[in-house]
Amino acid sequence: MIDYLIIGSGLAGISFSEIALQNNKSILVLDNNSQNSSKIAGGLYNPVILKRFSEVGQAKEHLMIMNDFFSILENKIGCKVNFKLPILRKFFSIEEQNNWFTASDKVNLAPFLSTNIIATKYSSIDSPFGYGEVLQTGYADTALLLNKYREYLKKNQLFLEESFDYSLLQEESDCIQYKNIQARHIIFAEGFGMHSNPYFKDLPLDGTKGELFIIKAPQLQLDVIINTSVFILPLGNDLYKIGATYNWTDKTDIPTEEGKAELIEKIKEIINCDFGIVEHLAGVRPTVKDRRPLVGTYSNHNSIHILNGLGTRGVMLGPAMAKALFENIEFQNPLDKAIDIRRFTKKS
Repeated sequence: MIDYLIIGSGLAGISFSEIALQNNKSILVLDNNSQNSSKIAGGLYNPVILKRFSEVGQAKEHLMIMNDFFSILENKIGCKVNFKLPILRKFFSIEEQNNWFTASDKVNLAPFLSTNIIATKYSSIDSPFGYGEVLQTGYADTALLLNKYREYLKKNQLFLEESFDYSLLQEESDCIQYKNIQARHIIFAEGFGMHSNPYFKDLPLDGTKGELFIIKAPQLQLDVIINTSVFILPLGNDLYKIGATYNWTDKTDIPTEEGKAELIEKIKEIINCDFGIVEHLAGVRPTVKDRRPLVGTYSNHNSIHILNGLGTRGVMLGPAMAKALFENIEFQNPLDKAIDIRRFTKKS
């Protein structure tokens, strides 16, 4: 018998897999590669919601868990995937500068918002009002991370590439049986694929489609992440990741002409140099209406669990949410009510 059968190997699935392995638990990961939102994600982590100048809940704790997680994981897979880069918010007016300084005076935001206006002139970007710098930011190369981690799992016979058949899941009194696999627990980390899951399909996972570009722009010469109506993330070799759009009705991962036109328009509002589109990507983010993750245990069986709904902040939230679920299962540590699925399944 193994400790954990994990369904899905996006950010949620590999976060739980790695937390379990770090705690000397046995795992098997099963994935059919049908969900790609983690793979094509921007991968940014940012402790501040810049539209509203509010802190991401428990940001300091989540960043600490995330950094420790990536430090161990990078040693395991033998490559760097966590890149610390400043995020600069472009100011469009004196009023925006003033709003920034007001926000930076707040106790919970002070560790994350620099009080110095960045006056650096970046080639091909007009910025007469300068930039505000968000601290403790960066990005994870999610495509490299997922590919390398799956390679590690396969090398150690911990990965099966196949679709999960819910009809074959048998519930025993203190474990589950799936085909020839017996496990103490099963973790469903399927992203938007949760809608096919008979145990959790009634949870309000909405799904938000996002489209982004990889562009080549030799004249741009950026070494920081720029945040305005879209983000511009330097990847090296004159390549930049640009994103992202938000579509609440289209639930496919097919790039669209509408998304392409929107991104081109927004890029041209920010940069004034030539660029070429190298790649146009799309995926459906697993988002929840209250913008909180879906973490917890199926009401009728203590061996069936979910880790989902990481939304646009999967890199920063994944390790912390996986740790919370693991400690809830293994040590009965209570889940934060804000992330516990019982907020939807039980009336308060």
